[in-house]
Amino acid sequence: MKLVLTQEVTGLGAAGDVVEVKDGYGRNYLVPRGLAVVATRGVEKQAADIKRARGAREVRDLGHAQEIAAALGSIAVTLKARAGTGGRLFGSVTPADIVDAVKASGGPALDKRRIEVPGHIKSAGKHTVSVRLHPDVTVTVPIEVVPAS
Repeated sequence: MKLVLTQEVTGLGAAGDVVEVKDGYGRNYLVPRGLAVVATRGVEKQAADIKRARGAREVRDLGHAQEIAAALGSIAVTLKARAGTGGRLFGSVTPADIVDAVKASGGPALDKRRIEVPGHIKSAGKHTVSVRLHPDVTVTVPIEVVPAS
């Protein structure tokens, strides 16, 4: 099935990319969630325009992404979460929680969709998350989760 991505999909492509995927993945996951549309001749022309505009923006964004990466590398992020005995959290830490903690620590504003949490953070302690700022720039940010008092 040939689709045009409307948003960035990890491991597949960025907005405007024309991709070939299995029918079930496209029909049952990508299209219903609004991540892609079926590729037709008119949609492919729009995708080319999106890619051209994105290409012009990426050159500027690379420098900006490197500035943000430098800012993220210089801050210590502490996140308070409700926890029970033994440091086990009630629930888990979400990317939105991480964005709020980075902003509270004096860091730059991030998009929660750019944060990749390996597994689930369900315990207090030190953890690391990856932030994809640009296709060429990925930053690892250390986060310390402390029990809220």
